[in-house]
Amino acid sequence: MTTNKLAQGEAGATPAQSQGRQGLAKPLRTLLDTSGLIGIFLILFIALALFIPDFLTGRNMVGLLLSITVIGTIATTMMMVLALGEVDLSVASIVAFAGVVAAVVTSTSGSVFIGVVGGVAAGGAVGAFNGFVVAKFGINSLIATLAAMEFVRGLAYITSGGDAVMITVPGFFDLGSASFLGLTLPVWTMIACFVIFGILLNMTSFGRNVLATGGNAEAAALAGVNVKRLKIIVFGLQGVVAGIAGVLLTSRMGLGDPNTALGLELAVISACVLGGVALSGGVATITGVLVGVLIMGCVQNAMGLLNVPTFYQYLVRGAILLLAVMFDRWKQTRRQRA
Repeated sequence: MTTNKLAQGEAGATPAQSQGRQGLAKPLRTLLDTSGLIGIFLILFIALALFIPDFLTGRNMVGLLLSITVIGTIATTMMMVLALGEVDLSVASIVAFAGVVAAVVTSTSGSVFIGVVGGVAAGGAVGAFNGFVVAKFGINSLIATLAAMEFVRGLAYITSGGDAVMITVPGFFDLGSASFLGLTLPVWTMIACFVIFGILLNMTSFGRNVLATGGNAEAAALAGVNVKRLKIIVFGLQGVVAGIAGVLLTSRMGLGDPNTALGLELAVISACVLGGVALSGGVATITGVLVGVLIMGCVQNAMGLLNVPTFYQYLVRGAILLLAVMFDRWKQTRRQRA
């Protein structure tokens, strides 16, 4: 007993107090990580505003928001997938497939509503199928969604007949151009996704189960979490949101193109990892993802204003992805040492 008292005296706290301090330390570290990322974004934004002409104009700011809608919308659910300890490489193909389905169904039926439902349902079906394969058969999500990326893109080509599908119903174009308070529907959709999935992640047992499963799937299962069902639901949500993004993108372009959104999955994953989502699972913040998306958008927008050649833009995006992964690895090492 004396030894225990001495140990407590040397540590300066009882075990209960130590656990309390550890409990406070975790959200504090999360806050510091997010605030540091926000600081980086603010420095970047101020530098771009000072040194790049026309960057801070109202027209460019609206254009910047519109340019990140697809990445931002899908990043909200990719955050959930990564927090689960999984990854989804098929989102770009789902965007193309959902857009083609929406274009074909709308033009065939003459109904915008049926076309939209068809496109979103197609995306949700692919997402749920991915979750089923990963959960029920235990296949690595990287391999499963890599295969899905190929066959879903193939489905997009087959559905479209190998060419872009022109939309014959004028009302479909209103989805991409309708505006409220100066912002278009795609922007409002992105904002709604950030709010919905931010609440889902932080304020519900569903979000806590996602983070718990990503941190330790076996422990989560022992605690009563239905891990297989959770994975199917999360991948299904990913498909639905990618489907929505695909329909809105098709409306903006005016046609369903099976070649659209090539490489989108890497941009979405980059934004999430840059925003502090751990590739190993268990760690994610909606604020961090939002800042990551904004950083990616600002960099892309700045390169467009400076007329940077496309092949150099590939170099920059690749460098951002590499730095994001290195940053994620550094944070994991720091968390393990803490």
